[in-house]
Amino acid sequence: MKASTKINCIMCFVAIIVIACLASVEGSGGPCGKSTPDNEAMKLAPCASAAQDEKAAVPDGCCAQVKVIGQNPSCLCAVMLSNTAKSFGADPKIALTIPKRCNFAHRPIGYKCGPYTLP
Repeated sequence: MKASTKINCIMCFVAIIVIACLASVEGSGGPCGKSTPDNEAMKLAPCASAAQDEKAAVPDGCCAQVKVIGQNPSCLCAVMLSNTAKSFGADPKIALTIPKRCNFAHRPIGYKCGPYTLP
């Protein structure tokens, strides 16, 4: 009887650890970590005109935010394709040219972003 109680306690302990690990993985979020692509897109409000017109100048504030978000290409992609970016009137094909237009030397060239590729 003591052995079965000990085994039950060990199994409960293991189950608690597994549940805690799964919760921490789930809490890490999607492509943008704990933030959502829509929340990150709000930080790119200075990019609105540059994301609509390929010939528009890209503001310094936009480049600064894109540089931060662009450290994670999957997040940048999710942000550029987000509903919030679309509500700003962003054209994903044009928006994805912003890192190049900001002259970032270390940008994710060739990264597949949905049907688009980062230039």
